[in-house]
Amino acid sequence: MTSSSVAFVPQGSIGQIISYMVDKNFDLYDKSDKYLLYLIGKPQSGWVSINEGVLTRGDFLYKLSHSKAALKMVTYIPGETKELLMAQIALDFDLSYDKLMQEYSNATPYVDGFLVPETYYIPVGISEKHLIHFLIAHAKKYHKDVFEKIFGEFNEAKWQKFIIIASVIQKEAANVEEMPYVSSVIYNRLKKDMKLQMDGTLNYGKYSHVKVTPQRIREDTSVYNTYLNKGLPPYPICSVSKEAIFAAIFPKNTNYLYFVKTKNGEHTFSQNYETHLQNIKN
Repeated sequence: MTSSSVAFVPQGSIGQIISYMVDKNFDLYDKSDKYLLYLIGKPQSGWVSINEGVLTRGDFLYKLSHSKAALKMVTYIPGETKELLMAQIALDFDLSYDKLMQEYSNATPYVDGFLVPETYYIPVGISEKHLIHFLIAHAKKYHKDVFEKIFGEFNEAKWQKFIIIASVIQKEAANVEEMPYVSSVIYNRLKKDMKLQMDGTLNYGKYSHVKVTPQRIREDTSVYNTYLNKGLPPYPICSVSKEAIFAAIFPKNTNYLYFVKTKNGEHTFSQNYETHLQNIKN
């Protein structure tokens, strides 16, 4: 049979594992292969190394039971963009950045903010398509679980709005403690029909670490420029932590409309423009 160089084996009984593999288009048969696996040994859960492109059925089943794949660690940081994650993965695993981006685009309509920022253990030899499928399947379960715990059910439109707000919070807040306050400024400005005018929204995509200058603010005509456009950006701008999601859902109750970074890297918040100008001078 023909197979990719690595395969993911879930936890469960031999029958459940075979059903999963069949669902993932592996050429297995329930009764005969179940019997063979009882003789060879139960498949190991996790990533399994297949390596050879063409295997006999017996060889394939043996590898499911005996060949753990070599793993590499990749950490996706909250506030980072998927472009930089894909660049890191392409470099570490000798994969094509363009193929990774194309597979991502084919698999989901979410521009950013969807993949979960955490440490992943990824098997050496995985393909671009298989890797993206793994990351997206994990993200779908993660977001569904988080929102069901809070709201009791998953509402995609509501979820998308909160993730967009959380991504702005993630880029703007200096620390977790500030997140609910930044969130309050976002909601307060939206209620007053004020432009958000937040630099962090311009650190989208490949511009994740590009300094936002007055020239950049003037010249960037994208939908992410909240100095130019009213309201929220139409898409999340980066990966979001659980703390940022909670801050987006549960903002602090304040009258703050402005904040400015201080010398220690944190922010001072204010309710009116005159105080904000004074805070800028300090």
